[in-house]
Order: sequence, then C-alpha cells, then structure tokens
Amino acid sequence: VHFPDVERVEWLNKVLVQAWPYFGTIMEKTFKEVLEPKIRAKSVHLKTCTFTKIHFGEKCPRINGIKAYTKEIDRRQVTLDLQICYIGDCEIHMDISKFNLGVKGVQLYGTLRVILEPLLTDAPFVGAVTLFFMQKPHLEINWAGMSNLLDVPGINVMSDSLIQDFIAARLVLPNRITVPLKKNMNIAHLRFPVPKGVIRVHLLEAENLVQKDNFLGAIRGKSDPYALLRVGTVQYRSKTVSRDLNPIWNETFEFVVHEVPGQDLEVDLYDEDPDKDDFMGSLLIGLVDVMNDRTVDEWFPLSKTTSGHLHLKLEWLSLVNDQEKLHEDKKGLSTAILIVYLDGAFNLPKNHFEYSNGEYGAKKIKNNKYLKKMEREPSSFVLLTVGNKTQKSKTCNFSKDPKWGQAFTFFVHSAHSQSLHIEIKDKERDSALGTSVVCLSHLLKDPNMTLDQRFQLDHSSSDSFIKMKLVLRALNVEEPDPQRVKAGVNASKSGPVCVTEKVGNQQKFASPPQVSKVPPMSKDSAAVESLPKKDSGEDLDTKDSSGAPVSSETVSGLGEVEGKQNPEQCPPSALPSRAGAVPTLPVLQEMRVAPSVTSLGSLPSSCFELSSSNLDIHNGTEMPLGEIQLTVRYASIRQSLVVLVNGCRNLVPSSNRGVDPYVRIYLLPDRRWTSRKKTSVKKKTLNPQYDEKFEFFESLENVKKRTLDIAVKNSRPFISQERKELGKVHIDLSQEDLIKGFAQW
Repeated sequence: VHFPDVERVEWLNKVLVQAWPYFGTIMEKTFKEVLEPKIRAKSVHLKTCTFTKIHFGEKCPRINGIKAYTKEIDRRQVTLDLQICYIGDCEIHMDISKFNLGVKGVQLYGTLRVILEPLLTDAPFVGAVTLFFMQKPHLEINWAGMSNLLDVPGINVMSDSLIQDFIAARLVLPNRITVPLKKNMNIAHLRFPVPKGVIRVHLLEAENLVQKDNFLGAIRGKSDPYALLRVGTVQYRSKTVSRDLNPIWNETFEFVVHEVPGQDLEVDLYDEDPDKDDFMGSLLIGLVDVMNDRTVDEWFPLSKTTSGHLHLKLEWLSLVNDQEKLHEDKKGLSTAILIVYLDGAFNLPKNHFEYSNGEYGAKKIKNNKYLKKMEREPSSFVLLTVGNKTQKSKTCNFSKDPKWGQAFTFFVHSAHSQSLHIEIKDKERDSALGTSVVCLSHLLKDPNMTLDQRFQLDHSSSDSFIKMKLVLRALNVEEPDPQRVKAGVNASKSGPVCVTEKVGNQQKFASPPQVSKVPPMSKDSAAVESLPKKDSGEDLDTKDSSGAPVSSETVSGLGEVEGKQNPEQCPPSALPSRAGAVPTLPVLQEMRVAPSVTSLGSLPSSCFELSSSNLDIHNGTEMPLGEIQLTVRYASIRQSLVVLVNGCRNLVPSSNRGVDPYVRIYLLPDRRWTSRKKTSVKKKTLNPQYDEKFEFFESLENVKKRTLDIAVKNSRPFISQERKELGKVHIDLSQEDLIKGFAQW
C-alpha cells in the first residue's frame, strides 16, 4: 500500500542487499570479541559460553517505506520513520556447559524512528543519531536445540516474550539509543529530552458492545467488559463492569507522551472470562490531533468488531515552567510531572556492614569464603519512589562508581508536600548501600524548577554521593485557539459558522464554509457549542420532511444585530450565489478564501457538475444539470471518511409540478442498500440546502481505492412517470489529498 507521505526507497534496499555480507562479517567479529566476554562475565553459570556458529544468512532487512518530518519539528533536526521488515535466515549457535542452544531464523517488523540532530555547520554535519521504536516491534524467534534449553541453568526462564520485553526495555520509547558522531558531543539532552506533554484520558462509557458470553454455545448472555489503554510501553487496565453491554466506567488515566507526531493512544476492549478473555473491539487515536485540538470529547466507533461506540474525553496537558500553575487539584488529579535523570553514584560501600550511619565499624567475619564475597565491588540498582509509585533502574555489576544513565518520570499531586525517595541496593545481598530523600519543595526555590547536583547518601559512607538531575514541570490545560479550525474529530464541532442540525431531540453539528479572518466567536455560536454533543456516527436518515434537519446558521462577527438574532431566523444560506440574501456584503467577500484546508468546510475552488451522460434529458442537449457542493475529508482520529453535503444549485426540473430533491451516496464498489447514505428531502426547490454529514468507517488505505458515487434524486410518488434521477457525479478518491480535505461545487 502506498501512502502519499511515505516514500518507497528501493535504492536503499539495493544498497542493503549489496552491503549485507560485509555487515555479517563485522557482526560475527563483534559477537566473538565483544559479546562473548560480556556474557561470560554476567554469571557463574555462563563462564563456559562459546559461540560455535555465527552466520547472518543471505536475507537482509528490508525498508518498506520512509516518512520524513522536516516542517513539524525543530529546524536543527531531521526525523525519519523507517518501516523495517526482517525475515532472516540467520543461524547462531552457542555452547553452554554441554548444552547446545541456537537461533535459526528471526522475524522482526516495526517502525524505527531515526533522529539526526543537531545539524552542524561543519563536518560531519550531524552531531548525533538517535534510534528507537515507537511501539514494541513484532518479534518471532525460531529456536534451535530448544529441547535442551529448559535444562540450562540461568536461561531456563527465557522465552520470546521475555526477549521482547528485553528489547523493549532498551529500544522502545521512552528508551533511546544515541550515538554521537562528533567528538566531545554532549548527548545527555538528546538521550533524555523533556517529554512533549501529558495526555489525560477520561474513560467514560461505551454503548452497543457485542455480546460475547454464551452458555452451551447457544444462549448469549451479557458481557463483562473492561478496557486496556496503552501509550508506548505504558499500559493501564480499567475496572470490569459485570453483565453490561453499555458499561459506565468514569475512570481517568494519565500518560506521558514522548514523541508527537508518532505516538498513538491504543484502547482495546475485552470481555472478562474465567478461561480466556474475548476481544470486543479496539480504537487507535493519533495524539498529534489531540495535541492540536487541546480537548476532544467524542463518541468513537470501535474497529475490528461489528458494533459498539466508546465515549472518551481526552485532554492535552502541556509542560510549563510556571509555579503559579502548581495549585493542588481538588479531584486528586496530577498537577505536575517530575523527570529524574539518574546519572550515577560515587564511592559506594562494598557492603552495608562496612559503614553504619557514616561511622566506620569493621566486622570480624571468620568465614574466609564469605569474606571474599563481601570484599567484591557491589552490583547495585536504584529504587526511586514518589508517592505510591516505585521505579527500578537497571543493575550495574561490580562497581563502586556505577553509571546508570536512565530517565524516569513521576506524576506529582502536590509539589509542596511530596518527596522523592532514593534507595541504592546491592543485587547479591539485597541490602541498602545508601538512601536519600529530596523534598520537591526544594525545586520550587529554583526559577527553572531544576536541580542538577550530587546528593549526599545517608546510611552510607561519608563520601558516598548520587548524581541526579531533577526537573519539575507544571501540567497546564491550554484553552483551544479560537483562530484554529479543529482537525480530525472536532472538524465538525467548532469554527466561526456553526450549523445545528436537529434530529428529534438530539443535537448534531456540521460545519459549513469557514471565514478566512476568523472574528471572535459571538455569544450565539458559543452557546451552540456548549450544547450537549453526542455523535454516535449514525446516518442522519430521516424519512419524512417533518423530522428533517432545520438548517440554521449563525455567522459570528456579522455585527451585534446579527449576533442577537435567533439562529432559526438567519438567512437560509451564505453561499456566494445568493450573497444578496445576507445584509453585510464585506464579510462575505472575506468568506471567499478558506482559512485552512484542514477545516471541513473550505469554500468552492472548482465545480462538480452533475453529469447528464446517462440521463434521459427532454431537451436533448448535453448541458450541465446543475451543481452540488460537497466537503470531503478523512478524519484520521476517527478512522472515517467524512462527507458533508452542503447543498445544490440550478438543478434542472424533471416535471412541471416541481421537484423534491434529495442526495444519495455510495462508496463504490459497495452498492449494498444497507451502506447507502441519504439526505432528507427538500420540498419544491431547485436550490436545496442540506448541510448534512455522513461517515464511512474505513481505513485510509481502503478509502484511497474507492470512488464516491453521488446522485441527486427526485422524491416522487411510486406510480409516477417522472424521471427520478436529476444528476450524478463520481469522485475518484485516489486522486485527492483526503487528510487536508477539499470543498468544491
């Protein structure tokens, strides 16, 4: 599948194929000279480890596509996303104390992000390369000698999932590998950049979930749904709501977001069962849209299932260096984030007997063998705790000056009263080698809310220190920019011109043409926006005209007089063809240019003329049958194609008694009656105004292969001889930029 912004790089794949044998030779040397000694030093059981065969095979990794980011990011960097696929025939065998263990074939695929920064004015022009996977890559290992594997001491606990976790712990966000290309390059800020922000997810409720519980394969009961929410490697599970297909959770989760664009929020719903939990649908939301929109409150359709919608409220919290924002949240939500860059420690005691509260107290130990073990340098790791959350660092073996080089993030509820607790422990003896407590209120004394220093360790020797950098940032919900037209889900929710469609008692929102210089929102349009919103993605099919949406427009900024009018009494249209209907013409001159192509309703740039090729035209001429105004865009956050039927003009009547036009839409090649979309019927008019929104829930790559078939039809009595079709138009979606969207006559 070829995406418009992902480039195919066949030349790079050809280079890889040619260079692969040479890379294999380098790796064989690395395995023998670097990896083998490291494995032997890890454990007593692995001292006899020897690589007997190392062959990287003929098949090399393939790069399916590259997406380059240059505009959305800092000017001093280039970001590349590489879609990597490796189905390798490599063979690696090793002997460990009479046991033979090996790998015969590996499959790996995922998206690897490569960041080149900072760009320099002298050679080598790039300061460093940073690599990481956005999500955990898919990994399959074909083991050789697996029958003996379970008997090997020290390795008997290994499995594919453990190895995947091992890779994730080093290569998946927030972990990064940074390789400096220029000497004396300080790469600390590249390895541990400050996160982009925090996403607060309010998991509210779901509706119409599929029934999964069955009894004796026949009677279907109600399911017991719960949700798994995931961003990168962090996953949370909601509570289980028993026996309910319309569960209400009302739970809140917070995730640190390290890379935007790139990271997504994944939500999977499951039915809890005693044996195996059944899958009930999933949802993928691009966080870049949430970051731009600030707040998204929406019903999302579930994919990979037959029915169900999920109601989420998403808030983007930016990280600000402002102490005034640190007021305590009454609901118990986080108000700040603490980032701990753990560098290393100095002069750790060999054991906790050697020093007691800083005073030297040698212990006489009679057992010589134990004494030797005691005199060995410690293998230390760090436990970091804020509130009730504890995180653990990696272990540095046999060093009194360990270097961890890791970053940790903690959510903070009250910066004035909470503390960071540090405990350094010895892996061999599980004893404390030193502790430290840092009150977060110390950070508030610094204008940048940052501490970068050595901290004296308690319950350790007098010259034992730990070096850390602590950064505190307040979480701030920014108000949405009124000048910005919301993208994705919210494209139809706000903007200067708001159309409210009333369907029964339910309020729905569509978005007609936007104004180029967006004036401040009037009270009317703000009131319209504050109405309860529920968009369950259903068609706005209305059979009779009495229930048809009443089109009402409020054009904000047309003056106070206009703002005070009842929306129902506003002019029925603000289209250029009938500009005379609106009192203030200068504003309409401004409306001719759309502010943003990401908005749902940009103004006409060309015309869709209704074709007359297959119609029986009474006058016998090949003349246009009128025009239809459509707004089409792909809402990536909802995974749907949104088609807004604005209106028609200059339709050709099919009879003397007038026409009652409506619009019918198919997404070809699907012509099933169930997937047909249809507007309401407008009585006795050749210039109907609909402003009705329809959605087709398909992936972008599927939509790109489809064609929109749009017909304007005349609603006539069943036995009537009048012509039913007034005109039709086909739009090939493969030729359009659907993410930006388009609005045309």
